[in-house]
Amino acid sequence: MASPATLPISNPQSDSQPPIATPAFRAFISRLNSTVRNGLSQRRPWSELIDRSALSRPDNLSDAASRIRKNFNYFRVNYVSLLALSLALSLLSHPFSLLVLLSLLAAWIFLYLFRPSDQPVVIAGRTFSDRETLGILLVSTVVVVFLTSVGSVLISAVLVGLAVVCVHGAFRMPEDLFLDDQEQASSGFLSFLGGAAASAAAPVASTRV
Repeated sequence: MASPATLPISNPQSDSQPPIATPAFRAFISRLNSTVRNGLSQRRPWSELIDRSALSRPDNLSDAASRIRKNFNYFRVNYVSLLALSLALSLLSHPFSLLVLLSLLAAWIFLYLFRPSDQPVVIAGRTFSDRETLGILLVSTVVVVFLTSVGSVLISAVLVGLAVVCVHGAFRMPEDLFLDDQEQASSGFLSFLGGAAASAAAPVASTRV
């Protein structure tokens, strides 16, 4: 009597890719990297930013506001770099806050952003839907940012960075800066960041469909 044929058994764990290795994640990193490189290529020479001969006290608040607006349009990439540096130094001086933020970011990446929509989240034998997962992540983000010391660290770093930017923008004479009207009208302080977010988030949106 012949023995019945043995059916092949596939291991579902070997067939599925970890969320971090999905093509959407690689496309997101590639687009984000290229967009950041393109944004940094638009920065002005740092020698112009720290030119002491171009510093003078504004005549009044109206003059200071006008200088800040013009300098924002011209040095926007440099100013964003200063804000990022302020955040980085603040987080590095508070390792616990940095660890909490990295853990929160990893949770968003692994559990929602780049997790295939047909793979539910299972924790301790319980299955969570996309809506439940999103709700838990949102609540966790609010708690971490607004109800712990992490929020104060971030807010303090942003305020310090903005103070430095505003003081420099108010005391830097913009008369020697050449920014044509078309670029000044279309280029906001965070315009290149908006383009980066829009282009980099395109593959993320496709993964949640």
